[in-house]
Amino acid sequence: MRIFLPRLPETPCRRSSGSLIGWRPSHTSTMVAPKSPSIEPTAVQRQGLAALHPGNFALVMASAILAQGFHLHALPKVGRFLDAFALFAFVVLMALSLARVVFASSAVRDDLTNPRLVFGFFTLVAAASLVGQIALGHGQAPVAMGLWAFAFVVWCLLLYLAFAVLTFLTHEHNVNIVHGGWLIAIVGTQSLVVLGARLVPELGEYGRYMQVEVHMLWGLGLCLYGIFVTLFCYRIFFLRLAPDDVGPLLWVVMGAAAISANAGTALIALETPLPFLAAQRPFVDGVTMMIWAWATWWIPLLTLFGVWKHGINRRPLRYEPIMWSLVFPLGMYAVASARLGLAADFEPLGWISTLVLAGGSLAWVVVMMGLLRRLGRRPWRPRIAPEN
Repeated sequence: MRIFLPRLPETPCRRSSGSLIGWRPSHTSTMVAPKSPSIEPTAVQRQGLAALHPGNFALVMASAILAQGFHLHALPKVGRFLDAFALFAFVVLMALSLARVVFASSAVRDDLTNPRLVFGFFTLVAAASLVGQIALGHGQAPVAMGLWAFAFVVWCLLLYLAFAVLTFLTHEHNVNIVHGGWLIAIVGTQSLVVLGARLVPELGEYGRYMQVEVHMLWGLGLCLYGIFVTLFCYRIFFLRLAPDDVGPLLWVVMGAAAISANAGTALIALETPLPFLAAQRPFVDGVTMMIWAWATWWIPLLTLFGVWKHGINRRPLRYEPIMWSLVFPLGMYAVASARLGLAADFEPLGWISTLVLAGGSLAWVVVMMGLLRRLGRRPWRPRIAPEN
């Protein structure tokens, strides 16, 4: 006796490179990331001031941190040149940014309310803090204090704005929108720690208030880093990664850890009269070493990502403003290694710093050549405005 069962309708299948078993139903997409955030949808062609990228201050950051590296390695002439260039770039970008606020306010508003771009404005915080360190190094303590206050106010406004954008204006309810650029918020936070710690001797009896402030900012930066890097690691390790997902902003993951270590060395150097801060010294020592090791772990992996994208998948390498976000982490890692070596009296860290500083300097030259080439050909190339 035969029993005939009704034939079930076939479910379309598709091939997924992220599946370990090959074929699977199309409705099963829990482990496949949606469209890459690096491929921005075509919207409005921006020109002139409207096309100015909010992350352009990374140029100042990269130049200023390399200058610190050369000063630490007893190459003052190169350091002074980069100091001057960073100051010049900061003044020019500040003027352009103010003009953009006045004459292209709609573009600024769009960038501030876009979760993919709002964190780029934290480069202004870090750049102002680094320029403040340059001013302090030249004996201009009042200027450095003013820049720290300016950077702190901007940081406060941007931090709550950025989280409000993530909460109320994010349309992608997944972690695919997480990319390395979000960690620029941590870079801005820890840059306030470094400059604030150096300002403590200049504040006299009020220095203890700054000591408490920078310790709190350092801890807050570590907490934010833990949140963001967890989401970031889930995105790249557990969801499908396309070549276009890999970009210079990924290096901010390492740079944020490196500046956290650098900020830790600044706290270690402080002589605090407050007992509860002095009791935290062993904790600061251990976390500083740990976060430096974490930054070190990322360097080979990020290099492999670049080889995979540009070498294996043949993606062209073109200049874009966010490429300075690759130069800055290298310079920051070199500076953090040198200062940690001095704090720990461990000479091999100085050798590592020299090697990475050379690599960062080479990267600065290559990216600068790309910038000059861009300015020489099309100084105001239109930028596509991403959709919110």
